[in-house]
Amino acid sequence: MCGIAGVYNHRSGDFRDSAMEEALSLMDYRGPDGSGIYGDDDIILGHRRLAIIDLKTGDQPMANEDRSVWVVCNGEIFNYVELREGLKRRGHVFSTTCDIEVLVHLYEEHGPDFLPLLNGQFAFALWDVRKKRLMLARDRFGIAPLFYASRGKSLIFASAVKALLPFTGAPRIDPKGLCQVFTFWNTLAPRTAFEGISQLKPGECIIHERGGGRSFLYWDISFPCNGEHDIVRQEDAVEGIREILDDSTALRLRSDVPVGAYLSGGLDSSILTSLITRHTPTMETFSVSFQDPDYDESAFQLAMGAKLGTTHHVTKVSSGDIASVFGDVIRHTETPVLRTAPSPMYMLSKLARSHGIKVVLTGEGADEIFGGYDIFKEARIRRFWSKLPDSKLRPLLLSRLYPYSPVQMKRSGRLLVSFYRNDLAATDHFGYSHLPTWRNTSSIREYFHKDIRESIKDYDPIEELRPHLSPDFSSWHPLNQAQYLEMKLLLAGYLLSSQGERMAMANSVEGRYPFLDHRLAEYAARIHPSLKLKGLKEKFILKKAFMDRLPPEIFTRIKQPYGAPNKEPFFADGTLKDPFARYLSENALNTAGVFHHGAVARLVDKCGAAPGRLGFRDNSALVGILSTQILCRHFCP
Repeated sequence: MCGIAGVYNHRSGDFRDSAMEEALSLMDYRGPDGSGIYGDDDIILGHRRLAIIDLKTGDQPMANEDRSVWVVCNGEIFNYVELREGLKRRGHVFSTTCDIEVLVHLYEEHGPDFLPLLNGQFAFALWDVRKKRLMLARDRFGIAPLFYASRGKSLIFASAVKALLPFTGAPRIDPKGLCQVFTFWNTLAPRTAFEGISQLKPGECIIHERGGGRSFLYWDISFPCNGEHDIVRQEDAVEGIREILDDSTALRLRSDVPVGAYLSGGLDSSILTSLITRHTPTMETFSVSFQDPDYDESAFQLAMGAKLGTTHHVTKVSSGDIASVFGDVIRHTETPVLRTAPSPMYMLSKLARSHGIKVVLTGEGADEIFGGYDIFKEARIRRFWSKLPDSKLRPLLLSRLYPYSPVQMKRSGRLLVSFYRNDLAATDHFGYSHLPTWRNTSSIREYFHKDIRESIKDYDPIEELRPHLSPDFSSWHPLNQAQYLEMKLLLAGYLLSSQGERMAMANSVEGRYPFLDHRLAEYAARIHPSLKLKGLKEKFILKKAFMDRLPPEIFTRIKQPYGAPNKEPFFADGTLKDPFARYLSENALNTAGVFHHGAVARLVDKCGAAPGRLGFRDNSALVGILSTQILCRHFCP
């Protein structure tokens, strides 16, 4: 991954001559290995390089033979070797061995229609000098970021919000964007947390030329109509998963620098690491452990590293460590977050980089495409319960959820039943699987300042989500609908960004995601839902596919989702620590104008007085308010 920036129609804007250099310097962490700028009368393109493939001649901006097509790209084209050979046979001449050069030649051959040919994670800007055409594109799952804003007739774009600011000035917080964060945990692209700043959607292409601009989705995950899944035999599914995932992993090992892997000790990272060791004789793996035993999985990590024969490294994280990096984390997420989980991931990428690793493979995406989340089981139980809502027995199935500790997500008795009874009968609602979580998270908006409440009035982020859905959504199996919502919301907007790509690139490390090869996602979409969630057994078919390649205990251990302490890092002896107390002071809250001081003060008192762990709502409110205040301080002074 790298960092890109640019200004289209820059002559119409009154920009400082040094603005592009400043924008690139603000992204030096994304590309510490070099920088470059191309400019003509219509455009300026800038690039910060993290050198991974073709270390000597892969500098950008990069052009074709006659310099009529230019490109800057953040990311990787994993199938560049195969694409390159095909282009050579058609007479194209390459001047580098860099993967990014295939983009300009593919454009020469196909125009903007080449995007479906790419297997990669990328965000790029391509400039056609002759046609005065700018093409912006983002990969299918939205791994690589690309933000944009307008100033007069100029379009400014960059890999980071902070790199837009030399051109646009300081932004304001977008109240509707906050509403979305405090519902879905993230904003719905193209919206961001800032007014006037947008982002490309995953799988989107935007084209600007003299005749105007247009945008389109070149890819979106799709599922068969309910009852029309064509992969129904376990043997067929296993064979396809193994073949595609092995090839996906091999493609993502292409690099001219050492490649490592994150090893959590869970199923997904263990499968991935086992596949990696089939292609490379040595492998360094990295994991997070916690001083708090409720969150610690180090025993599983060390055992799996030993059995797979990797050289394993661990960073042990305390609550104090989380507090010490939280401000830096928010400056890199560039959006509010509702939990501290990105902080240990920030420290994990720092660990990898300290061992000379620029590239890590990681297991994100497996839960989404193979049905691994508890929310899928919740929805199944609730639909079953809704058929006999007065049943005393059916709600008892809820006790089988969340068998792990701690985080007080495991409610009991009447409270558990009461929570999941909300919206029980709304089985026709497009968001049925997620409604309890959305309603619970949205209660954080009670802390908004009255002016923010007034500005959003009756705005409903759930209704804004509706037109973002596939037109075929209503014809899909309920599990597929829930999977789609996870991919469109939490995966793209949070796991791959705030907790993933931004935390890796903060330390100049590129994360790669073999489970998010579009071929695997499309194949998995065809698998009958009963092979993914078999009863209440999550990821059934993925486990079957690798049952003979991993130790038995990896399949029998209780699945524990990754998490980190939330309240504890910010308090000492019941008192909010500095600098967090300053962020939540009456003066700071009034200056930002986002939250009501009295309501926040009561929350802080409650958090300080709580003898044990807080529930989801209070934890999320505390972290969400703190992160928003930090964001305001650094981006909206």
